[in-house]
Amino acid sequence: MSYDKLFIEDLDLKDKLVAVRVDFNVPVKDGRVTDDQRIVAALPTIRHLQAKGAKTFLMSHFGRPKGGPEDKYRMTPIGKRLGELLGAPIECLNDCIGPAVDARIAALKPGEVILLENVRFHPEEEKNDPTFAKQLAHGANYFVNDAFGTAHRAHASTEGVSRFVEKSACGFLIRDELKYLGQALAQPVRPYVAISGGAKISGKIDLMQNLLPNVDTLLVGGGMTFTFLKAQGKEIGKSLCEADKIELARETLAKSDGKLELPVDFQTSTEFDFEAGKTGVLKTVNADGIAADAYGLDIGPASIQKFRDILLKAKTIVWNGPMGVFEIEATARGTFAVADALAEATAAGATTIIGGGDSAAAIHKAGLSDKVSFVSTGGGATLEFLEGRTLPGVACLSDR
Repeated sequence: MSYDKLFIEDLDLKDKLVAVRVDFNVPVKDGRVTDDQRIVAALPTIRHLQAKGAKTFLMSHFGRPKGGPEDKYRMTPIGKRLGELLGAPIECLNDCIGPAVDARIAALKPGEVILLENVRFHPEEEKNDPTFAKQLAHGANYFVNDAFGTAHRAHASTEGVSRFVEKSACGFLIRDELKYLGQALAQPVRPYVAISGGAKISGKIDLMQNLLPNVDTLLVGGGMTFTFLKAQGKEIGKSLCEADKIELARETLAKSDGKLELPVDFQTSTEFDFEAGKTGVLKTVNADGIAADAYGLDIGPASIQKFRDILLKAKTIVWNGPMGVFEIEATARGTFAVADALAEATAAGATTIIGGGDSAAAIHKAGLSDKVSFVSTGGGATLEFLEGRTLPGVACLSDR
């Protein structure tokens, strides 16, 4: 898949009808958006379309409606918040296809922006039904995809629409995702360090195997660590372990050419549930000293120092996955220490990329989002991109 895609600034937008896929799948409570980060991320593309005199209709999914319209999944509160951010009300239509929608889109004026109803109110969306995709295109001249978080899905609004327009381009958000993630895969400045965390090897093994040949060091943390330790014959107590992945962990270690670095100590406890009053006692132990009745819950101070030393020498860093149970303050120290190290590395000139999902949540929670080079908006899309898979919502865009 080429990373060099047509960009919205390459298009002559004046008086052109433009279909734009945004990712407005945001949390809503009591009719109000409670986290507008994804809406804010789409603003540069929307404002550019307005300024260039395009006739723009936005489309997105919201939640998981069960095969038809559901009031709790209507786009109205999202459109209201978008209007507040843009400084002018945004009209929300009550469907995304049909004669009334066709007529309203045909009446769009240059610089005007409207928001279609939830595309997942139609089951044909997730089936990438070509008839539905053609209806969704509404005779647009161009398709602009700026929804990186859904780019790994071949749905009608993310991929199908591209077949019924003259040209397809990426917006500012996807342009930045391709720039940072693509550069990390294709032309990283070295030393190049990747950090892989999270609960399970099964969710990250493709990522690790794709990165290992390219990185100088791969740091491993989180629950997946214990399957690697088990593969080395070490006692892991009650720590998370995928028994059916032990042999895979052993093979990965053998093929890593010494690039794979595991933690050397852990924070452990005989109690896992810290939030239900079972505070337990956290104990720092070496990697070969986990008690039979204990859980490994976070990396320890020696591991933090080891990882920090490696990260501060790096010039390119990609982080995907926490170092421990970061949702609980007592076992979030390893994850936040990595976040701090990335901020320091960035200040020293490194390119630091946060790979969406839990890593993005952790960097936001640490208050360091603006201290790193780039925070990906994708979860599954970022992971699949870094695994080397083709993203349908990117592959469908016109090459330069």
